[in-house]
Amino acid sequence: MYQTLKKALKGLHISEKGMTGLETAIILIAFVTVASVLAYSVLSAGIFSAEKGKETVYSGLQSAQASTEVHGSVIGSSADNSTLNYIEFLIGLTIPDEKVDISSLVVNFYDSTNSTNVQNSAWGAWTDSSGTWTSQISPGSTERGAANFLESDELHIVKVDVPAGFTPGAYDTFTVEVLPPTGAALTVKRALPGQLQPKMDLQ
Repeated sequence: MYQTLKKALKGLHISEKGMTGLETAIILIAFVTVASVLAYSVLSAGIFSAEKGKETVYSGLQSAQASTEVHGSVIGSSADNSTLNYIEFLIGLTIPDEKVDISSLVVNFYDSTNSTNVQNSAWGAWTDSSGTWTSQISPGSTERGAANFLESDELHIVKVDVPAGFTPGAYDTFTVEVLPPTGAALTVKRALPGQLQPKMDLQ
């Protein structure tokens, strides 16, 4: 009888140890689960913050970096060899994967004392006395998409007539500012030589 009771008590004691171990395991699993959830939340927040930071930096770079650049020379033209009539130059993209709507460009003309906005006109309607600017794809460039977009490896000719009220002559300096929809402005600043010619490569 004594031996039977002793075995029963011993079994009960073992059972209590088993329950204590199970409870400990449950608590440990709960802690691990909570820690995992917290770690995932912190990691997700960190990744989200990093992505937002990258977007902000990329947006800033897009705003600060010019989307277009001059290719080759800036050519000036003078009908009377004393006053500049118009200039022309080629523009291309600085970032090949981007594109620029040429029709949305804003062009301004400056000299040492005055400045004005130059209106856009169609290529066929433009003249060197219209006081406007115009553009079309350069011969030799392949049209990649819409005619009014500067894309990929395209080059576009830009012609800017000197606006009314401006008479840049020998040794004068002028500036043409081209503002795209996004990105920094393209600035073309040149000084005229002492003797103007019908066609001049303005360095």
